[in-house]
Amino acid sequence: MNIKFKLFIGFFLLCVGLSAQNKMDSLYIEVNLKFNQEDFKLNSTYVSAQKDTLSFETVKFYLTGFQLEFKDKSTYSENNSYHLIDIEIPETMQFSIANHIQKEIKSIKFNIGVDSLASVSGAMEGDLDATKGMYWAWQSGFINFKIEGQSPSCKTRKNKFQFHVGGYLQPYYSMKSIEIPINKSQIPNNKINLVLDLGKLFSEIALKETNTIMIPGKEAMKIADLTTKIFSIE
Repeated sequence: MNIKFKLFIGFFLLCVGLSAQNKMDSLYIEVNLKFNQEDFKLNSTYVSAQKDTLSFETVKFYLTGFQLEFKDKSTYSENNSYHLIDIEIPETMQFSIANHIQKEIKSIKFNIGVDSLASVSGAMEGDLDATKGMYWAWQSGFINFKIEGQSPSCKTRKNKFQFHVGGYLQPYYSMKSIEIPINKSQIPNNKINLVLDLGKLFSEIALKETNTIMIPGKEAMKIADLTTKIFSIE
């Protein structure tokens, strides 16, 4: 075995080792949906605290602006932090936000929705691509949270409910921020289990009265405010 070949093999093994180390050191977010602590599935039937029987066909939302706060009061902010979660696409339910995190994490912060700058920036790529079905137009910006389904309580065509929550212009700036304390036991294998409980959301929504929101406004803001109460870490 000549020297050049040995050097090549050594360099290759070093790269593989570094790649594995980077993967081990990455911090992952895994998003799990529930309905009143029950595992969530599309097209399954649930009963809300409002006594509405309902099923879901679409659940899509943006989680953005991830930031970690450490015990020593320093912070880490993810660059280009835009993640579109689509329950129909399993690979969107887990993503990494950081590498080589050695410090103890005190809390995690993120936004539910897309900021105003991105909303007016024109053609975008990746998760902000308009073909993802989450962009209205520059006048209204992104849909931050999209939920669609059916319920006998809805006196609409085919008993459908539709909540397209968005808006980036005051007084209807619907992006919301959330901060959740965290400890070591909640980060097994460098993974944070971020839970969204739709049961909590629909405990505050009577579908007989509110079942269709398709534009920015007061009703959209009410739903946006509710979304800050439905996330937790388990």
